[in-house]
Amino acid sequence: MSVVAIPTRRHPGTRPARPRTGPTLTITLDLVPGPLSPRLARLVQLLGELAESGEGQLRTVEDVVPAPRAAASPAAGAPSADAAHVRILAGSRMVRQGDRLVPLTRIEYELLLFLAERPRRVFTRLQLLSSVWGYEHAVARTVDVHVRRLRAKLDGSELVTTVYGVGYRLADEARISVDHSR
Repeated sequence: MSVVAIPTRRHPGTRPARPRTGPTLTITLDLVPGPLSPRLARLVQLLGELAESGEGQLRTVEDVVPAPRAAASPAAGAPSADAAHVRILAGSRMVRQGDRLVPLTRIEYELLLFLAERPRRVFTRLQLLSSVWGYEHAVARTVDVHVRRLRAKLDGSELVTTVYGVGYRLADEARISVDHSR
């Protein structure tokens, strides 16, 4: 898997007054073993050319998300204690559960991040629509659908708890961390 971050162009001859914090375009390619199709090979070639010209950076996933550290080996047959831990890497907008990368949609990611940054608070569906979606005119059941999909992608874990008659919150026993530096 490769990640390419291409900063927006600036006018020739100008230098930024400070390190670039502007918008970037991030393209993630999930490459399976074997030969690439001609169009995918051309895309990879073009991205490589952009990186070589200095207009972008070509990084592998290992550069963005370090490999999980080898922990003390658990007893044989015992499940890894870290397998249930969810890490949100806010800088790269990636979510990992144990050593597995969890593919989330933009809304699922933002919903999980919103709840993780506000533990022990209960939010109504309308509050979530306003804060995560940015509007309140959608059907409140939209939140229910996204929570159900988020739970399914996180292996059915009850990370998000339903507070019946009110809304949703992050579970007290949720093993989740947010890393804003990555």
